[in-house]
Amino acid sequence: MKVNRQTQYQPRYFYPFRESDMKTVVYNKLVRDKIPEIIRSHGKTANCAVMPEEEYVEALETKLSEELEEYLAGKEPEELADLLEVFYALLKARGIPFEDLERIRAEKAEKRGGFEKRIKLISVEESAE
Repeated sequence: MKVNRQTQYQPRYFYPFRESDMKTVVYNKLVRDKIPEIIRSHGKTANCAVMPEEEYVEALETKLSEELEEYLAGKEPEELADLLEVFYALLKARGIPFEDLERIRAEKAEKRGGFEKRIKLISVEESAE
């Protein structure tokens, strides 16, 4: 579909409304790909933009932190799934193949171990020389 960028879009409303009835909530954040469709299916207008690569990576990193906070607050498996989704997107955006990351993880696990033994380091004593 070709868009004439010189013509300003004039929305058409099929129900009576007053300007005071309209409410805008500003988010300015990365959302999942189908969120604009879902918003429109509820009769609302979603104003969106495609981010440039650098802004996108920064937004993914912010989203990763947000999703971690949500998981820590609720401990729900759905929040872990969200974390994983953002993690995969961040890998792709940074051009890091999952296989490379898995190789690095396995090497670190071989050298330093994993976390299965639930070891808590209390302190380390060393001679005062």
